[in-house]
Amino acid sequence: MKEELLKDPVFGMAAGQFDRVADFLNLDERVRERCKWPKRIITVSLPVTMDDGRMEIFFGHRVQHHLSRGPVKGGLRFHPNVNVGEVAALAMWMNWKCALMGLPYGGGKGGITCDPRKLSMAEQERLTRRFAEEISTFIGPEIDVMAPDVGTTPQHMAWILDTYSTREGRFVPEIITGKPVELQGSEGRTQATGHGVAFLASRALNKLDLPVAGATAIIQGFGNVGSYAASTMASYGMKITGVSDITGAIWNGDGIDLNALQNHVAESGGIAGFTGADKIDPDKMLLQECDVLAPAALERVITKDNASQLKCKILAEAANGPTTPEADAIIEARGDIFVIPDILCNAGGVTVSYFEWVQNLQRFSWTKTEVLTKLETKLNEAFENLLLFCGEHKCAHRLGALATGIEAVAKVKKTRGLFP
Repeated sequence: MKEELLKDPVFGMAAGQFDRVADFLNLDERVRERCKWPKRIITVSLPVTMDDGRMEIFFGHRVQHHLSRGPVKGGLRFHPNVNVGEVAALAMWMNWKCALMGLPYGGGKGGITCDPRKLSMAEQERLTRRFAEEISTFIGPEIDVMAPDVGTTPQHMAWILDTYSTREGRFVPEIITGKPVELQGSEGRTQATGHGVAFLASRALNKLDLPVAGATAIIQGFGNVGSYAASTMASYGMKITGVSDITGAIWNGDGIDLNALQNHVAESGGIAGFTGADKIDPDKMLLQECDVLAPAALERVITKDNASQLKCKILAEAANGPTTPEADAIIEARGDIFVIPDILCNAGGVTVSYFEWVQNLQRFSWTKTEVLTKLETKLNEAFENLLLFCGEHKCAHRLGALATGIEAVAKVKKTRGLFP
């Protein structure tokens, strides 16, 4: 299994990052090996009756990286390229992210290999419920709490909640987060990740003594995270000059009208064809001059081929693993880009998921203002602690963020010891 995981480029990237940090921290070999590898890797086959009456088999994965600090937390994604290596890498990053943010969780991630755009909502419901039933033994409010990710929505979380609650014979809202508010979901959860990206970008601008109002930003990916990051940045007075999604990319140096763009996307399903900006090659959009570049789509989009050509002042990693290790080395050598690493930059989602879980356990609710205020407080604390750590150790932001998270997990592993 080790060799199979390491063959996957995304897991290989995450494992390489871990090895670098483990060397930096001089981790004891026994603790090091226990921290690196997932505790559980679950793969299930999912037979689903399609709308035309035929039966199709899908494959779903759930990886639980560690439960040493609490139940695992992490999203469930629907995407054609989902595989167990990618899911294991995302679970590993989530582990360090939760530790960095001081949340009482380990890291988890799940995925089903499918294209949700080619499935009806009825087919997606049957697929989601089947997955929830197949892994029901391995999930629970104190074991594994899922949330939305790429290709999934609060509605998918509602189906998981209903499936699990039906099985338990009682309403169990704390089994899932990112669910609809009417099912005791949290106010502010939907926009939490994007809001956090924008908030941290504004804090980075402050650190660079650059004005927030009038700063320019490029957003790669216009799903839940990218769209809310863009709208929150715009509310700060920032100017969104470039946006891309799976249908294409657009550019307007004078700023894109986000309300008009969002209406267009709602009607057409993508940004392609939007008349309020010029069409641009998605790869070239990443290389345009801007104050903030926020890759908010999938992994490995900043590579050795484009890292030297970036013209941003701040790289706000809204996606998981958007920068390859080779690109990282180039950016670090350049020294002119302020990197907000992914495990901090996109931590708004899991932080507000934690708030939702706490509210469910207490059968209590907070207002959106309370939630977003608490989120900003947690993010700012982690941001300042990261800068302090990097200043003391003279290290890059990514190394500092990963080291903070990995060290916290390693300390717990060492303190709890190894069961005979």
